[in-house]
Amino acid sequence: MSHRAMILGAMATGVTEVDGLLEGDDVIATARAAEAFGATVERLGEGRWRVTGRGGYQTPAAVIDCGNAGTGVRLLMGAAAGYPISVTFDGDASLRSRPMGRVTDHLVRMGASFDWSGKPGLLPATLTGGTLKAIDHVQTVASAQVKSAILLAGLNAQGVTSVTEPEKSRDHTERMLRAFGATVDVEEDGEGWIIRLRGGQSLTGAVVSVPGDPSSAAFPLAAGLIVPGSEVTVEGVMLNSLRTGLFDTWIEMGADLTITNRRQSGGEDVGDITARYSQLKGVVVPVERAASMIDEYPILAATAAFAAGDTVMRGVGEMRVKESDRISLMVNGLRACGVAVEEEAEGFIVTGGPVQGGATVSTSHDHRIAMSHLVLGLAAEQPVSVLDPEMIATSFPGFVELMNGLGGTIV
Repeated sequence: MSHRAMILGAMATGVTEVDGLLEGDDVIATARAAEAFGATVERLGEGRWRVTGRGGYQTPAAVIDCGNAGTGVRLLMGAAAGYPISVTFDGDASLRSRPMGRVTDHLVRMGASFDWSGKPGLLPATLTGGTLKAIDHVQTVASAQVKSAILLAGLNAQGVTSVTEPEKSRDHTERMLRAFGATVDVEEDGEGWIIRLRGGQSLTGAVVSVPGDPSSAAFPLAAGLIVPGSEVTVEGVMLNSLRTGLFDTWIEMGADLTITNRRQSGGEDVGDITARYSQLKGVVVPVERAASMIDEYPILAATAAFAAGDTVMRGVGEMRVKESDRISLMVNGLRACGVAVEEEAEGFIVTGGPVQGGATVSTSHDHRIAMSHLVLGLAAEQPVSVLDPEMIATSFPGFVELMNGLGGTIV
């Protein structure tokens, strides 16, 4: 939501006030991009930002460096594609290794063009936008990034752009577009839906309140579940049903997880979540739940290491093309800590039991791999170390201080 607030605020006319912005490195990179595209971006205080948009994107004076932000670059490409500008996108070594074709192929179908400096489909790339035509796209894999990029491009395309999702993905973009004044039609279609957006709509600055990120809340809550004697409450967590798959899975595993003070904030359901130490049991995670928790499988795997029996996670092949091959890294990291894990092409199976720990885990500069193993180490028999922990700041600045404040020891 933080990425989207910056991107839409820069596309809109007028002032957008944002409260609760997640000030990780990834979002800050998107804020810098919004400014480079012509918006005025101001930090007013902790989590409080103001974006003054001028009704569209202008050609930036320099390369847009998105750092490690996969969500940021893919959504920015979609937004920028609708304007008659030329812009080069780049990122760090990790982002340069991640596939962009899953988004750019569809933008090309709409009329944009890309010039790849190196290997096609990998950054850096120069986008030339404008004169787009609407497309009808059917998702084969649930992806909010792909859907969002197409919809953002569709705002400035000729005709009605539609995205059909046989399996629903998170709908933050659709909700926020409405908050900025756009009309977005959603038609239920079996287990999925069809989203339609008419081109030529203008956006107006809005007030955006960003709830707590379930992906970030997962780490202290996981610690609460696996460290004996613990009780941890995280307040103001987003409870959008398309983002709560991890919480549903933990409850099925026997977690003492309670949600109180349910309310609305920023157009989203939020609540306070309390996790208490629990004797977990292994489960088979429904394949159709993957879209609602794709970023949370690493921390689920860490908690599954302490559960009795097997936790089966399948249909999660997308984990291999995130910031890293997250399946492989979690398998290797857990095995190094004495956990039995079976790796599959599209998933993995964790067999819980005593967790020895005592390993130094390779993270390939992936923040979620690092945080998941550090949380694992809080309950393991021996400490767990991770390599390249600086990448944690991309999504969760203050993670170490927060966990130590709860009683952990991370140095």
